[in-house]
Amino acid sequence: MLRPSLRKPDQMRPVTLEINTNKWADGSCTVTVGGTIVICNASIDLAQPLWKRQQNLTGGWVTAEYSMLPRAVGIRKSRDAISKDHRGAEISRLIGRAFRSVVDMEKLGKHTITIDCDVIQADGGTRCASITGGFVALMLAVKKLLESGRISENPISDFVAATSVGVWGGELILDLDYEEDSKAELDANFVMSGSGKFIEIQATGEQHPFEAEQLTAMMDVASKGCAKLIELQKQVLD
Repeated sequence: MLRPSLRKPDQMRPVTLEINTNKWADGSCTVTVGGTIVICNASIDLAQPLWKRQQNLTGGWVTAEYSMLPRAVGIRKSRDAISKDHRGAEISRLIGRAFRSVVDMEKLGKHTITIDCDVIQADGGTRCASITGGFVALMLAVKKLLESGRISENPISDFVAATSVGVWGGELILDLDYEEDSKAELDANFVMSGSGKFIEIQATGEQHPFEAEQLTAMMDVASKGCAKLIELQKQVLD
């Protein structure tokens, strides 16, 4: 069955990663995945988070904040500061976990890096785009710490990217846009490392429960998609 986007089942949308798009940020990347656009900015705090200081813990911390701007979608959405966005909070935690999985907090030293992911236009896959672009911003921030001599070793052990896979019209498809996502029978987000390992999987049987074989097939498709994204990350950071 032909996808609404006219793509092949295993074909991703066009992806671009533009670095250093914010002159004030310690690392920045604007990621575009089809019609989805996310601005990712990294900020370095030259101190540990308060909770680590209070507990007298060593090492730094990496965290993230995700937000969708009011006209990122077809109908205006209230700003998060005014209307509490539980979805945004859940995605923020996902992004933070993804990045912390490949960062050695001891090597990071007593620094806190916050990655802000602001969606300016949404057409499906915003959390995956945020992880893919946000990781580039994180790498740039760590590079700044290394070049300034504040840390002596790179605390990042591997790359991180994310993509979605779903079942639409009975067929397995990669990188769902909004039209496909809203009608998918099965929808999953996969966060992966550069070594091909899975960091996190979020899968939902939208219309009915799914079997282990379906998840295995989706993992294979996601692996190929994330490998392409990580190759693009390496190109822009080279």
